[in-house]
Amino acid sequence: MQPRAARYDSFAPSAPFAFPDSMQIKANEINIEVEDTGGDGPAVLLIMGLAMQLTGWPEPFVQGLADAGYRVIRFDNRDVGLSQGFDAAPRHNILWQSVRQRLGLPVRSPYTLQDMAGDALGVLQALGVARAHIVGASMGGMIAQRVAAQAPERALSLVSLMSSSGAQGLPGPRGDVALKLLRPPPASTEVARVAYSVELVRLIGSPAFRESTEQIAARITESVRRAYRPAGVLRQMLAIGADQSRAEQLARVTCPTLVLHGEADVLVPIGCGRDTARRIREARFIAVPGMGHDLPPQVVDILLQHMLPFLGEVDARSRADSDSDSIPESTASVAA
Repeated sequence: MQPRAARYDSFAPSAPFAFPDSMQIKANEINIEVEDTGGDGPAVLLIMGLAMQLTGWPEPFVQGLADAGYRVIRFDNRDVGLSQGFDAAPRHNILWQSVRQRLGLPVRSPYTLQDMAGDALGVLQALGVARAHIVGASMGGMIAQRVAAQAPERALSLVSLMSSSGAQGLPGPRGDVALKLLRPPPASTEVARVAYSVELVRLIGSPAFRESTEQIAARITESVRRAYRPAGVLRQMLAIGADQSRAEQLARVTCPTLVLHGEADVLVPIGCGRDTARRIREARFIAVPGMGHDLPPQVVDILLQHMLPFLGEVDARSRADSDSDSIPESTASVAA
């Protein structure tokens, strides 16, 4: 019998994947890789989660937003993908910092989620976007929450997907998932790296919407060939652990908010999503049966079915407010 990892070799393409056109911009004083596509409508800023690159947003998801007329902006977070890394930063033991987090003690991290929110705002600034719908998945949802709280004038709306408020006492990952995350990924071969990630996706994926091993492996191979930076992922994990005040800041979010979370999420349990919605005034919460912590095609369809009407409502309200503000004072007096 062949070693288990060797199975994935047959799923790797014979040539490197082709990637969409993207660009490097200076945002928050660091280099960020950005893709800017879609229509001429309101901007939607997509912020991905831990370890994930901008290509982690499935093309049907991006296309669905673009087909609705939105300008879709996605980017590599710092320390992953093609954005600037922080390999020269001081090193901290992830296991010891995890213990400190559980004890409620400060976690040492080279940077914070607030810094990463500054990156997101810097992307908007560099592209000349005054306001955008802020959409984040997992860690990206945490960053999106920070953006909406610290710069409410820049957020048309907030959409938090499979994310958390970060409050103390919320449920954490299932035991086997936590152990997998803390186990260092193999650095030897592409085959081993892909096998490790496939196994993780299998653990946290949507039980009602399973993708084939071949589909998962092909997507991960594409990602690994684009960039593979496990040290950056550890620093992002530290940034999540160090972000211990976000829950209290969520009361400052004033934009319309939609929180979507899978009922079968074993990485960030659904209680974390419920708590996020509870802390944001008038936030809508939607539980998705059978959804785990991934974005297979069926889940993408479900998310868009909820998101597009929500974004449309926000845009209509924004246009109405803008039209009201533009009514001449004399006309407004007569109407009154």
